[in-house]
Amino acid sequence: MVLAVAGAATAGAWVLADSAWALWGAVGGAGLASALVCLVDSWRGVRLLRWLSGHQDTDAPVMGGFWGELSARAERVIRKRERDTRREQDQLQQFLNGIEASPNGVLMLDAGEQIEWCNQMAADHLGLDAHRDLRQRITNLVRAPAFVAHLHARNHEQSVQIPAPGGTGLISIVVRPYGEGQRLLLTQDVTARERADKTRRDFVANVSHEIRTPLTVLAGFVETMSSLPLTEVERQRVLGLMAQQTRRMQSLVGDLLALARLEDSPRPPTDQWWPLARVGAAVEAEARGLSAGRHPLEFDWGVWQVAGSEVELQSGIGNLVNNAIRYTPEGGTIRVSTVSRVDGGLEIRVNDSGAGIAPEHLPRLAERFYRVDGSRSRETGGTGLGLSIVKHVAQRHGGELRITSELGHGSCFTLVLPAARVQALSQTQPAEPVSF
Repeated sequence: MVLAVAGAATAGAWVLADSAWALWGAVGGAGLASALVCLVDSWRGVRLLRWLSGHQDTDAPVMGGFWGELSARAERVIRKRERDTRREQDQLQQFLNGIEASPNGVLMLDAGEQIEWCNQMAADHLGLDAHRDLRQRITNLVRAPAFVAHLHARNHEQSVQIPAPGGTGLISIVVRPYGEGQRLLLTQDVTARERADKTRRDFVANVSHEIRTPLTVLAGFVETMSSLPLTEVERQRVLGLMAQQTRRMQSLVGDLLALARLEDSPRPPTDQWWPLARVGAAVEAEARGLSAGRHPLEFDWGVWQVAGSEVELQSGIGNLVNNAIRYTPEGGTIRVSTVSRVDGGLEIRVNDSGAGIAPEHLPRLAERFYRVDGSRSRETGGTGLGLSIVKHVAQRHGGELRITSELGHGSCFTLVLPAARVQALSQTQPAEPVSF
């Protein structure tokens, strides 16, 4: 700039060198050069200011001198800040994606109890719209009295449980204060957990009740035998009743242990094959001993082999056959047959000609300790766990238990096995189990 002004002054003095205006020529030339330099400098500044005032989507203007250096440095700072911002936005998005993937709901409230943010799971748990309901007051949307009272309480150590939208479950909500009057809500669907806890409580109560009865009877008989003089006939009768109650408790404990093994052990293998006739041989022997000739028994196992646990399959089929014998009057027929399904699976059907079961009882028959007639079940030696064991065996083998019945026309209990666990047994295949 200085050189340009000096050059312009020299040129002005040289042009008017032969006149009295030489000095003024130098001054004019210097002024003109200065004005031109200022104009160019201002134009560069305007270009940089215009770029800074925009979105900086394009590169900074390329210029020389002071403004060029300032432009380059400003662009470096802006680009670095953009990279840092994008990195922080990516981290934030990953964090939000992680929260969205959580099985629990997360909802943030400001100091005015308005929704600042929530993930989709929290919206589903509370019946909200994750976008439309932002900035809405939570108590206007979730009006369960227990939740409103808990939100306004000072002590948030315990969670609160409210019905799920539609009344189909139970939602647990934990409130955690943070920041300046803000609160974090954590929601969880505890329907399955509460159902499991109720099942456990009912199970313990039922077991206690089932064991208490024979123990009470045994205690009474023991006291009778120790305090009263009994004849030999009376003593034998009392001992027989005591043995009967003892067997009942043994059966109950055995069934409980069988259920525990089914629930805790790995799923049966899919490469261990057993001829169904071999599995059924043990079932037949037990059934004939239990019936003692009181029922016509028919068994048709077909030419099949099944994959899985031989012990579990014997237990499942055996429970169905034994139940049929216990609840079918003397002279009634029990028939076991196999039917191939269209999808390649196999149905093992146990039909009886008993009194049948009313339709309202059918959905609950496989529940633990559920009895259509409790007194009759105890008289026949049932524990109330047999069908529950069958259901577990079926599910562990990928199948299901189906029950059909009609009052006065008997019942049909069907153990369905999937195609993956069924094969036709050729005449040349051995009777021993084969692993593939």
